[in-house]
Amino acid sequence: MRLRRLSAGGRFGLTVAGLFVLTALLAPVLSPLPPDAINLARELAPPSLGYPLGTGENGIDLLSHLLYGARVSLVVAVFAVALSALVGTVLGGLAGYVGGLLDEALMRLTDVLLAFPGILLAIFITAVQGPSLTHVVFALSFTGWTGYARLARGLVLTLRERDYVQAARALGASNARILFHHVLPNAAGPLVVQATSALPGAILAEASLSFLGLGAPPGTPSWGALVDQGTQYLLVAPHVALFPGLALALTVLGFHLLGDAVRDTLDPKHLER
Repeated sequence: MRLRRLSAGGRFGLTVAGLFVLTALLAPVLSPLPPDAINLARELAPPSLGYPLGTGENGIDLLSHLLYGARVSLVVAVFAVALSALVGTVLGGLAGYVGGLLDEALMRLTDVLLAFPGILLAIFITAVQGPSLTHVVFALSFTGWTGYARLARGLVLTLRERDYVQAARALGASNARILFHHVLPNAAGPLVVQATSALPGAILAEASLSFLGLGAPPGTPSWGALVDQGTQYLLVAPHVALFPGLALALTVLGFHLLGDAVRDTLDPKHLER
């Protein structure tokens, strides 16, 4: 990505996303206390020098909890988006390249899944399986692959008739080699844009499931769980919900702006301007 071509919003999004990733990776170094450290004498204490963001239930340090919560959000979002992109790209690519009955069956399956709100299906899956980060990743990927499948199919339908594909076919290349070495690599740009734009949705979905008690297991640092905890103390300790809510809003906004910047940068029409 050419940084000089990024808009102010794009640079802001890149900065926020970069800080979010660094915070998640360096949580053990930046955290002043272990996330599960208890100090009952300082329960629901307001921000102070010792506790810059205050404390929550049982005197947990909110700053430490937020830092480790960023790690949970990052892991869930990356794995959910990566799994969705991999499954959707392969299935959509096969549907577009092979066509026929396989194409019809896969597209009807995506239509059925798209008919249901993704978050409702995720709530159902995690409610049945129980709170677990692995279950959250599976639940978000269960419907997340459909968007990549439809996009990959449309791209492959266009690219499979290009001259370089016809040349590879004339040279005796197998269908698998043509698809995975010639067609899908040339469709990577729009799929990368799709994946970047999906990251904030995955972060927000994980927080929503954790807010409902269906995401991260009890005791696991999570921004959604902190917001849920803070709703019980809005009148006496509003900081418990305020800081994780602000962190979540800022992160989602940053990734949305970054996704828009990636889309504009990889858009050929944009590059011609």
